Amino acid sequence: MMFYKNKSAFKNSGIFSKMIMLISFLLLLSFLFSLIFLQYVYRIYDHQIYEKASEVLGMSSISIENELKELEQLSFTVVSDEQIQNCLRQLLDNPSPYQRQLLHNKIINRLVAFAGAEKYVYSMMMLDANDGVMTAGNREGLSQALQDQLKPLAIEGAGSNVWYTQGSKNSLLAVRQIKSYTGSTFTLDNLGTLVIRIRVERIIADSTSTAEDGSQLIVMDKGTGESIYPGDPLLLPQELAEEVRRQESYRTVSYSKGTYFVAKTNSSYMDWTYVNATPFNEMFRQITFVKRLVVVIFGCILLLGLLLGYRLARSIARPISKLTEKMRRIEKGDLDNLEEQALGYVSQTAQDEVSQLNRTFKMMIRRIRELIDENYAKQLVIRETELKALQAQINPHFLYNTLESINWLAKVNKQKQISEMVEALGFLLRSSIGLKDPLISLEKELNIVRSYVIIQRTRFEERLDFRLDVPDDLLDALIPKLTLQPLVENAIRYALEPNIEPCLISISISMTDSGLDLRVSDNGPGMTAEFIRELQQGRIQTRGEGIGLANITERIQIIFGQEWGTEIESIPGAGTTIHVHIPYWRGEIRHVQIAAGG
Repeated sequence: MMFYKNKSAFKNSGIFSKMIMLISFLLLLSFLFSLIFLQYVYRIYDHQIYEKASEVLGMSSISIENELKELEQLSFTVVSDEQIQNCLRQLLDNPSPYQRQLLHNKIINRLVAFAGAEKYVYSMMMLDANDGVMTAGNREGLSQALQDQLKPLAIEGAGSNVWYTQGSKNSLLAVRQIKSYTGSTFTLDNLGTLVIRIRVERIIADSTSTAEDGSQLIVMDKGTGESIYPGDPLLLPQELAEEVRRQESYRTVSYSKGTYFVAKTNSSYMDWTYVNATPFNEMFRQITFVKRLVVVIFGCILLLGLLLGYRLARSIARPISKLTEKMRRIEKGDLDNLEEQALGYVSQTAQDEVSQLNRTFKMMIRRIRELIDENYAKQLVIRETELKALQAQINPHFLYNTLESINWLAKVNKQKQISEMVEALGFLLRSSIGLKDPLISLEKELNIVRSYVIIQRTRFEERLDFRLDVPDDLLDALIPKLTLQPLVENAIRYALEPNIEPCLISISISMTDSGLDLRVSDNGPGMTAEFIRELQQGRIQTRGEGIGLANITERIQIIFGQEWGTEIESIPGAGTTIHVHIPYWRGEIRHVQIAAGG
């Protein structure tokens, strides 16, 4: 029953829902197949390769390290031998040459006895405290330079065994300092140094079985980065160095001599790294088969998905194509008969997307007719609005013409002061109304300030002492329009008007590390720090009616960002300075991105 309900719901659902369910089903099916088969492939892959590599590395490393531990025990047995101890102590007393030779012979005989019983010992060499050399086994001696290296190592080991890899010879040396042993205690006197040269290649060869798949065990010295065994490894020296540095315990990698599965492990006893390199050959035939099987299965799923997708797309595209053809015919038809050329019969009960699109298209045709009529009416309203806007421009022009007439009359009557006031007022009006850009050059802003000061000087005469200190190379800097003029206006209102004494108002501009510092200063009554704090917090209502300091700060931060703005510096009885901090922008007015809006 539940199955039939779900089947009915699927049939009655929209095309989009059907596509989503079908695609989801195919993706889920593909995912399950890929997950199952890839897990199977990797399980076989990891099991075969890692098991083999781990077995080789584990058994070989354990066997090698056991032999080395036995040789370490041998070195302890040699240095603690009673006869060798007695001979070395006698050599400390500086005997005659004849006695020295006898003692050396006794020590050599003991070394021969120890070395002869060990197949992995290449030679034994003992250095007494007086640098006498006694050798058993192979007569190849140690160079003086090597002896000088081994003695400090033995002393540093303080009687314990120290392993030393002999560089390019791939020879392993067991070095141990000989401490004096009397009775059951050590006196810790230095009697000499024992050096045992180990046949490391024989140990490794005996501990490693020859692999039929061509794999090779490589033993590396991590300190020197050289191969201890074999003499000619499958991997080149730089390739071995790369394997030692990597973190993975195993991986498949292509090198100069072919592709290998490389596994590694670090020795817990020696400063060695064991690397097992297995050629990627016939042992991976089963894995290759499984990979191909996965590719075939994915191909079949892909073909099935393409077939179903094609049928589904065709069922959607056919009615839409018919609808598009009708749209094109309507596009070329008579707009007066647009609705009559629309679709014919459209089902009002079908709920799939194509049917809804047909109904929507028919409704759209009707709406287009209505919009054409509405658009015509709106065009009439726009024309009327433009006419009113044109009429609104008459008032400023009338005012400018009136001011020009007054200026002309003042000049005719030789009223220079009135003429200057009228010209300054006209410039102020044009600057405040005519400038559309949010940023203007510093030179234009200062012209506005000069015009304003001309008007105010007519009122205050010699009481207004105005000064400018602006470098010429900063006149092309860009600042927000009406930034300095309102600050000068505030200085006149709060510093000049309350006093009867002359008031100095100055504008100075300088560059800082980050931008420009514009300062408007006066020598008025000043403000206390508490008054400034309450003023900035909006707790004090000023008597100004123009552009206030908060408005200037807000415009600066909108244009340049929150890190810019204004700063008040005031000392009661000494005056006030308003600092305006803005970045140094030059040249033509650029497009301003409002910080709050991006």
